[in-house]
Formats: sequence, structure tokens, C-alpha cells
Amino acid sequence: MQVEIWSDVMCPWCAVGKARFEQALAAFPHADEVEVRWRSFELDPDAPEEKDGEYVSLLASKYGTSPDEAQGMVDTMTATAAAEGLDFRFDRVRPGNTFDAHRLLHLAADRGLQHELKDRFLTAYLTEGEAVGRPDVLQRLASEVGLDEVEVKEVLAGDAYADAVRADERQAMTYGIRGVPFFVLDGRLGVSGAQPAEVLLGALTQAHGQAHPLAMHDHAAGDDHGDACADGSCAV
Repeated sequence: MQVEIWSDVMCPWCAVGKARFEQALAAFPHADEVEVRWRSFELDPDAPEEKDGEYVSLLASKYGTSPDEAQGMVDTMTATAAAEGLDFRFDRVRPGNTFDAHRLLHLAADRGLQHELKDRFLTAYLTEGEAVGRPDVLQRLASEVGLDEVEVKEVLAGDAYADAVRADERQAMTYGIRGVPFFVLDGRLGVSGAQPAEVLLGALTQAHGQAHPLAMHDHAAGDDHGDACADGSCAV
């Protein structure tokens, strides 16, 4: 069973959703049958490599709120993340463009390191205050998880995997995805947002059941029906 997750590396709710999905997967009895693939979604595709200004001020400007209201949003998000074991430091956050980060995530998928790089990018941005829109930062972080330095440099210097990122984004439009995280299970069941772990576990169970419908056992000849209750009554 394949689970595709559309998200952005500068999305705090995506990190929370990732943590909750991992809890759900740990409780799912068929976890060894699940293949997870991270898909690209840019929340701010027109952003520069790095934005100027403090995060709270940028947030207030974006949503047309006061700095105090924006700080309240940050405090709520920080507390929500802490409940999932995540340490968000919005006083350090340095927003920017994530297109190159998504290209490297496609490279990492081809090298079997996508999950490691996704974790590294999220922690770097949300906890460590790294400017993950900058090529030099991306180069260092990708190398830390084991990607080849020369290959990473070549990807960043060219346009490799740009088509893959755009393809993910076109698929998101086809699905009607407007916000992330967004989970698509086996291409047939969608879950929007950082839902609680129990909701995601229910979705995994439902998708697995749809992919593995119940098959009836072949009875011996002449034994078409066993004893059962039906239509509100039982013959005893």
C-alpha cells in the first residue's frame, strides 16, 4: 500500500502531521506493507531564497493581524508541536523558497534517503533556524544524511528534478489539494490536514481493507451455508 504525502519543508503543520502519521503507522498491524513517498508542495513559490524580517512580523503581515495576535498563533503552534515531541523555535525561523529543497527530496527518494532528508529539512528549519532556501545550506544538510556531495552540487547547479516537482504540484491541483499536509492512500483515499493519530490509523485501516477485500472460503460440496443469524432472527 502506498501513502503519498504532499507537504512543504517550511510547514509547521506538516511536521506535526508527520509525527502523528508515524504514531499511526507504529500502531498499524500491516505497517510493513506501507510505502511512504513525500510529494512536493510549495506554500510560497514566489519567495526569495531567504526573507527579511522576524517570523511573527511576517505572519502578522500575511494574515493582516496584530503582532500580538500573530504571537498567539505562534505560541499555540509551539504548544501543539510540543505535545507531539517537537521543539519549534519560531524566534529562529528563516523563511524562503523551497523549490530546490523539493528537488533534493526527489534525488533522495532515488537514493533511498528521502525520509532522512525530510526529517533533516524540517528540523533544520523549525528548530535550528537554518535558511533552507539557500543552496549552501541545502548542500550541507543533504550531505549530512549521506547524499553524495558532488551529486547534490550538480542538482543544485542545474534543473534536475524540476519536472518531478512540477508533476507533484500538478497532481496536487488535480486532487484539489489546497493545503498541506495532505495524505493520499493508494491513490483512492485522501486525508486533509494534520489529523490526530487515531484518524490516520483509521484511514490506513480503511485503505488496507479496500485493497484486500474479504474472500469467501470454498466450502465442501453440498455445504453452501453454515449456521448463522440473519434478518433479525436466528433458527436454533
